[in-house]
Amino acid sequence: MRFQVWCLTDKGLKRQGNQDSFLVDEKVGVFVVADGVGGHMGGEVASAIAVETVREVAGHVKAHQFSPKEVLLQAYTEASHRIFDRATQEPRLNGMGTTMVMAYLREGKLFIANVGDSRAYLYRKPYVWQVTEDHSLINEQIRLGLLTEEQAKKTIGKNVITRSVGFERDVFPDIMEREVSVGDTFLLCSDGLTGMITDERMSQIFNEQPIDKTTPLFIENALANGGDDNVTVLVLSF
Repeated sequence: MRFQVWCLTDKGLKRQGNQDSFLVDEKVGVFVVADGVGGHMGGEVASAIAVETVREVAGHVKAHQFSPKEVLLQAYTEASHRIFDRATQEPRLNGMGTTMVMAYLREGKLFIANVGDSRAYLYRKPYVWQVTEDHSLINEQIRLGLLTEEQAKKTIGKNVITRSVGFERDVFPDIMEREVSVGDTFLLCSDGLTGMITDERMSQIFNEQPIDKTTPLFIENALANGGDDNVTVLVLSF
């Protein structure tokens, strides 16, 4: 199935550098957004290692000998090992890790994996659905019924994640498989977007704008609403 992809990143208005990394490999069919954590230097290094590892694993000549889910699991496992081992070797990078959301197109299906609070959304006109689930403290509290979603919006510490790639040596991603239909659009993004705009605003942009105009508009909206964090937006449209 034919597709188009657009991706932009911005350091935002409050950060000195950009700890987000992304990967667009149309030939292999792999798309990644990673948001580094663990200090400026550590976060930048961790997210860069993660996307480069995905490029190597998914692009390996023998990747098609394995199922898509096995490839995804191997990508996350290898990335986590490399990040953790690098941090062990360099004390200045101690505690670094990264979120990572990834889409892998094979055999007409899209396989989506996630660790952390970077997200994947599906837009199927006129609605937007969040496909991934955040691995965050705030989301755990919502799931346990300790907070409502309205209370969560006003709670401090919304960006505390409970799972990341590389903070511990082993990590276990959520992996899901989705059938793809003509007209489907998937959005991968760091929390620099979702922390700044609502799902309703996201849906409005998709519904009112040509698909090739949405990516810069998402960035513009995140900056207009404060630009508190680095923001990366990847739009994949079939």
